[in-house]
Amino acid sequence: MDGGASYNPRTVEEVFRDFKGRRAAMIKALTTDVEEFYKQCDPGTWFLFLFFKWRIYGWLHGFNLDKKTNSIIRCLSRFYSWYLCLVLDAQNATELIKTLITEKENLCLYGYPSEQWEVNLPAEEVPPELPEPALGINFARDGMQEKDWLSLVAVHSDAWLLAVAFYFGARFGFDKADRKRLFNMINDLPTIFEVVTGATKKQTKEKSSVSNHSSNKSKSNSKRGSESQPKYSKAAASKDEVEDGMEEEDDEEHGETLCGACGENYAADEFWICCDICEKWFHGKCVKITPARAEHIKQYKCPSCSNKRARP
Repeated sequence: MDGGASYNPRTVEEVFRDFKGRRAAMIKALTTDVEEFYKQCDPGTWFLFLFFKWRIYGWLHGFNLDKKTNSIIRCLSRFYSWYLCLVLDAQNATELIKTLITEKENLCLYGYPSEQWEVNLPAEEVPPELPEPALGINFARDGMQEKDWLSLVAVHSDAWLLAVAFYFGARFGFDKADRKRLFNMINDLPTIFEVVTGATKKQTKEKSSVSNHSSNKSKSNSKRGSESQPKYSKAAASKDEVEDGMEEEDDEEHGETLCGACGENYAADEFWICCDICEKWFHGKCVKITPARAEHIKQYKCPSCSNKRARP
């Protein structure tokens, strides 16, 4: 654990940079370096034998394993291995002792700001200087499918990264605005779980297909409704007119146009709408019509024409 214990980012940008480095390291361990990561998370043969044996015993007697029980199992596994040494020859006993000495304990996956990862034992100091990642990821390795195990490690890694980032935020007194900004910066990145499981690619494909569908739908709707749509807003249509090089013609055509309600001149930065009956132009605010509402009006009638039509 020599990769970042003494590094203390103090600003939002520094904490985010630290987060990205650790995140990149853990993604690397779970994707490009997954074979090496898998090897380093070996739970040990003798331990697994007794672990599953004791686990079955626990299920039969209706209790779950806790930390104390796990410690007892580790001790029993060592005694059991030493007992086997007594019944084996010297060469096999030596190999067995060597295995015991190098046998893995509860291991953790660490990611460092330098984008380097490491599988190692948890910190001995209590409490640790930084929040600790999930403990004992190696013991679950052989008890489940590899992809499920990697997904499990990814989820715990995401939780650890957030814990470390907001630990720095609390330690260096980030206020509400800083914490919110940090969270938004982090939230813009895909989680490790999404990267490992491929959920990011699926979301991208779904978003692109939805956007294409909606754009095609809007184009078809605009073609259908072009004849029946009312004439409205030079301001709303000005973007299209700029693209077509028609802005100057529009200003000349409507420069002397007066609002049928208030009598004021046309202004390019205002929303106007035309009555399809009397063909007079009105300020949107004068007739209480917004651009969004105008989009859904097939034929617009000004208040005067509406009142005339309503009379017997």
